[in-house]
Amino acid sequence: MKIYHNLSEFQKLDNAVVTIGTFDGVHFGHQKIINQLVAKAKADGGESVILTFFPHPRMIIDPENQELKMISTINEKAEILKQLGVDHLIITPFTRDFSNQLPEDYIRNILVNHIGTKHIIIGYDHRFGKDRTGNLSILKTAGQHFDFTVEEIMEQDIHDVAVSSTKIRQALLAGDVNLAADYLGYPFSIFGRVIKGDKIGRTIGFPTANIFVEETYKLIPGDGIYAVTVELEATTSPAVPKAESSMPSVKKLKPCIFRGMAYIGQRPTINGMTRNIEVNIFDFDKEIYGQDIKMNFLKFLRHDVKFTGLEALTQQLHTDKAATLSFFSTQP
Repeated sequence: MKIYHNLSEFQKLDNAVVTIGTFDGVHFGHQKIINQLVAKAKADGGESVILTFFPHPRMIIDPENQELKMISTINEKAEILKQLGVDHLIITPFTRDFSNQLPEDYIRNILVNHIGTKHIIIGYDHRFGKDRTGNLSILKTAGQHFDFTVEEIMEQDIHDVAVSSTKIRQALLAGDVNLAADYLGYPFSIFGRVIKGDKIGRTIGFPTANIFVEETYKLIPGDGIYAVTVELEATTSPAVPKAESSMPSVKKLKPCIFRGMAYIGQRPTINGMTRNIEVNIFDFDKEIYGQDIKMNFLKFLRHDVKFTGLEALTQQLHTDKAATLSFFSTQP
């Protein structure tokens, strides 16, 4: 898959099959659209193109609202789209000027003149252009004039509940990683770098790797203890820093996979002041400071609570580990 960080980098195609959207999380409903996109491009002898945006439009339209967090970083999203077989990914910088284009100008200047759209596939609720006034009807009218066809993907349901990025965010914030995985079609993950902590875990027999997530817009699940799998680089040498605009670093790992239990919270037992992301990796004793690490969240075990001291905390951690191992014993 070729990635472009601006429309100016993209060369117009003869037969582009296009879809547009933020695709946060690339969830089950998104995948239906993208699979149809890839299949249509192959059937027509064309090339599949996804036009997405970064930052998320709501971050620009409502910059004072810091509550919106993304299920996937732009690099994580790109990696999933690559796995789905997309040919071209255009990551358009979203600005107020971009959002103020009239729908007709957006269609003519971007979809037709710049990309070379011959067929466009959109979700049932897709809106675009100034004040989100562009819709399916406008696209179909423009298609008759500019010689492209339009296909609508209807609302996709799971368990009689419409799949949406909003519902996935709500599930993750509540710690319900199983429901989030049902919606996504894969386990939610966090990708970050191992940094030094205060090493209290070592003193009680549960050493943890502290994870720093560089992307401040990345959603972090609700506080608590989780059963996770951990992907680490096969080498123990420090990782080279990677820019957000580079190819997804997730794919560059040749991981060794371990089981473990993760903690998210402020460590109330020791009167912690900051929210931490830590993981106790089972059967692992190497130093991995500076390494990239990926955690896949598989099961929520319990909420974060304040214990009377480190002894009570240690007893609970033994119980948590037993529950985690019990969970993994039931997995295929």
